[in-house]
Amino acid sequence: MKTLASILCLGAAGVLAAFAQPALTIYNQDFAVVRDTVPLDLKSGVNNVRYADATARVEPDSVILRDPTGKHSLQIWEQNYRNDPVTQELLLSLFEGKTIDFQNFRLKDNTQTRELIPGKVVRSGYVPGGGSEQPIIEVNGKLQFSLPGTPLFPDLGDDTVLKPTLNWLLQSDKPGKFDAEVSYITGGFTWEADYNLVSPEKGNTVDLIGWVTMYNQSGKTFHDTKIKLMAGDVNKIQPKAYTKRTAEMFLAGAAMEAPAVTEKAFDEFHLYSLARPTTLLDRETKQVEFVRATDVTAPTIYVYDGSSDYRFYGGLIQDRGYGTQGNKKVRVMREFVNAETNHLGIALPKGKLRFYRRDADGQMEFVGEDMIDHTPRNETIRVTTGNAFDLVGERKQANFRVDTSDKLLDESFEIKLRNRKKEPVEIRVVEHLYRWNNWDITAKSDDFKKTDAQTIEFRVPVKPDEERTVTYTVHYSW
Repeated sequence: MKTLASILCLGAAGVLAAFAQPALTIYNQDFAVVRDTVPLDLKSGVNNVRYADATARVEPDSVILRDPTGKHSLQIWEQNYRNDPVTQELLLSLFEGKTIDFQNFRLKDNTQTRELIPGKVVRSGYVPGGGSEQPIIEVNGKLQFSLPGTPLFPDLGDDTVLKPTLNWLLQSDKPGKFDAEVSYITGGFTWEADYNLVSPEKGNTVDLIGWVTMYNQSGKTFHDTKIKLMAGDVNKIQPKAYTKRTAEMFLAGAAMEAPAVTEKAFDEFHLYSLARPTTLLDRETKQVEFVRATDVTAPTIYVYDGSSDYRFYGGLIQDRGYGTQGNKKVRVMREFVNAETNHLGIALPKGKLRFYRRDADGQMEFVGEDMIDHTPRNETIRVTTGNAFDLVGERKQANFRVDTSDKLLDESFEIKLRNRKKEPVEIRVVEHLYRWNNWDITAKSDDFKKTDAQTIEFRVPVKPDEERTVTYTVHYSW
C-alpha cells in the first residue's frame, strides 16, 4: 500500500515492511475478514514484532499469521493489543518528565503577540481506559495545575503508539526473509444489495439492475483492494469491547483461498467477487453494479386478505367476533421467478427492491418498494408495492354457530370485490381458517386452492365496474 506502510520492529533486526495488495471479504453483519501479506526478516527464536496497521475495530483474538509456503513455522507466544484514542492527554503522557513548548497569545499595545512557554510535564492527566486527571506542569521552577497554553508536541518517532497496535512475541523455527500472511476479523464493515426494477408503460416485464453498497467504518482506508462479499446468515458472536489485553495464541490451519471472480456457492452461503480491485476509504459508502437483466417477466398480482391480522394460535377460538374486523385494501404485488429462463438465475442477496414504471412521456415514476430475503436461483420472489387505488374489498361474517356438546363450529363469510378500473383484473382472495386445525369447506361460490394447512385462496376475475361476491362456509370439529 502507498499511504499506509507498516513498521514492524523485529527485535535487533528492525525492518521496514510494506503491505502488498490487501483483500477484504465483507459480510452483511457489520464485520469483515482482512487478509494481507507482510514482508518479514526473522531471526531464529523469539522476535519482538510491532504491527501497527490493523483497523480500529480489529478482533485481536482472530489474528492469524502464517507463512503461506509452509517453510517457516510461526507461533505467537504473546499478543498485546493497544488502541488508545489520540487525545491531548495521551500525547502529554508520552512526554511525562520532559520539557515541551506551550503556545500562548497575549495582547500587548493592542497587538496580539505569540509566545512560547517551556514547561515540564510532571503529570499529564491521562488515565488509561478513559477519564482524566488534573495535569501538573512545572513552569520556571513552579508547579501549576493547568496548562500554560496549547501544547506543541515534537516529532513522536516510530516508537509511539497512536494507531491500533498489536505487539507480538513471535517464535520462528529458523531465520528467514519471506512474505507472511496476516488475516483477522474486524468490525466496521457491512454491505447490502439494492435493486431497481423498471417497467414499460404497459406490460408485465421489468428491467432489473442490482447494486451492492459497501460501508467502511473501520477506521482504516484500503487502497486497490480485492473485495469479496459474503451473502447469507453467518452465525457470528458479537465481540466484547477490547482494551489492553494479552492473549496466548497457537495458530494453525490455512486462510481462505481467493475465490473466482464470478458469483458462486461457498460453503452454505454465496460469495460475490468484484471484478477488479477498488479503493474503499474510511467512512466511505461505495456502490458497484453486480447484476443486470432485461425483459424479466414480473406480472402484477392483486391480493385481498381481509383478515390478515388474524392467525391460528394453537387453541380453539369460540369468540364470534374473532376475525370479523376486516380491511378494504387490495394489495398490489409483483412476482417473478429467479431463473435463467426468466433472464436471471443468479443467487440474489437480501435487499430492497424499488419499482418504477415509465409514463407515456418516458418519465420513470416510483410505484413502490419492498424487501427480499436471500433468494436462491429457481425460487419465486413476491413483493408488495402498495395498495390498489381502484380496487375495493369487503369481508363480513354471514353466519356463526357453535355446538360445544358435539364439538362443532360452523362459520360463513361473504366477501365483496369491486373493480373501478377500466380493464378487467383477477383478485386473489386469501382466507385464514384460524379457529382449529380440523376444518372442511362445506359450501362455496367459487373454486379455491389450499395453500397451506390453514389458508385457502380464491382467484376471482372481476370485470370493469363489476362487483363480485365470494361466499363460503367452513365446518370445524374437535
